[in-house]
Amino acid sequence: MGDILNRFQEQTEVKAFVGDRKLKVGIIGTGWIAEAHAVEYMRMPDVEIVAAADLVPGKAEAFCERLGISNVRFYPSHKEMIDQEQLDAVSICTYNCQHAAPAIYALEHGVNVLLEKPFTVTLEEAVQVMKAEKKSGKILTIGFQPRMSANMQMIRKIVESGELGKVYYLQAGGGRRRGIPTPYGTSFIEKETGGIGAVGDIGSYSLDMLLGAVGYPKPLTVSGYTSNYFGTDPDYYADHPEYAKVFGVDDFSAAFIRLEGGIVLDFRISWAMNMDTCGDALILGTKGGLKIPSTECWNGEFDRPLTVFKQVSGQPVQYEIPLIKYPEDFKGFFYEKLRSFVQAIFTNGKAPVPTSEIIYNQAIIDGIVKSAELGREVQIEIPEI
Repeated sequence: MGDILNRFQEQTEVKAFVGDRKLKVGIIGTGWIAEAHAVEYMRMPDVEIVAAADLVPGKAEAFCERLGISNVRFYPSHKEMIDQEQLDAVSICTYNCQHAAPAIYALEHGVNVLLEKPFTVTLEEAVQVMKAEKKSGKILTIGFQPRMSANMQMIRKIVESGELGKVYYLQAGGGRRRGIPTPYGTSFIEKETGGIGAVGDIGSYSLDMLLGAVGYPKPLTVSGYTSNYFGTDPDYYADHPEYAKVFGVDDFSAAFIRLEGGIVLDFRISWAMNMDTCGDALILGTKGGLKIPSTECWNGEFDRPLTVFKQVSGQPVQYEIPLIKYPEDFKGFFYEKLRSFVQAIFTNGKAPVPTSEIIYNQAIIDGIVKSAELGREVQIEIPEI
């Protein structure tokens, strides 16, 4: 058993600085997630935040003042910022319904893009962004920081090792008991700004984890369900019962998805439910099964070991994959997400989280929403890009 465990033990690689000049970065949308972007960029000596854009007057200025970012120029829209600045890259940190437009505009003007998840709200928007990406030749990466976790990466390594045999079933789990993200205002929960709810916000993380483990097979059909019983209930909100009136997205989603290669995905995710968890995530194969310990949203790490289940000489056995420890100077997953983007620009490399994979993630989310609206299974069709 020791030999088996040794196959999976690797330390995460800490990326070195490679730039011989400062990368000029602009931030589009200065809400709460933008703060994480700005803080991590400020830790990089070869990156300089030179501009910020926000539709709300004074918001970008207050954002930079609070974080101590100086020598920044401010703009009321992404178009004005991109038109007037000589930017190398932008971080797009807007609400979901404004992901596509600034991404397309930046790419059309030769600017590399780090786009926060979810990719977009609809599949049609994602396709348009990818067309702009293809035409531009620039880097477009999607903001999935769990990709930087060595323990998350271990899931794919186990599958690729053949330890599980042929994978035929994936089960998503996790979910929040009470976790509608209203502490950040209503942009997550209004239809006009969020567009989609739990399915896109944290469901995209669990989809990426499981689809990535098996090589991102193409989705074929989706039978989906969504509900919003908690988000539309004034009693859910202790201090802001008025939020129930503007809640226009899902707070729970479930689906059964058929993938190429004879794999099925049993999906569920929650912002709010009367249960502690939807369960652990599972990967079932012909030679073994893998249990991934439940978290609220799979957005960075898990705190318990992975467990492999097998039959050996006719007897059931199981063993744990010890959690990988990080070096003392490891700066965290969010930093590594941004650093991998910066490094790709400096080295003319590839997108760390490519749209060629995440388009399938988005297609499933889009399919769940459409299937729920129609009340039946839908086929997934992704146009040529």
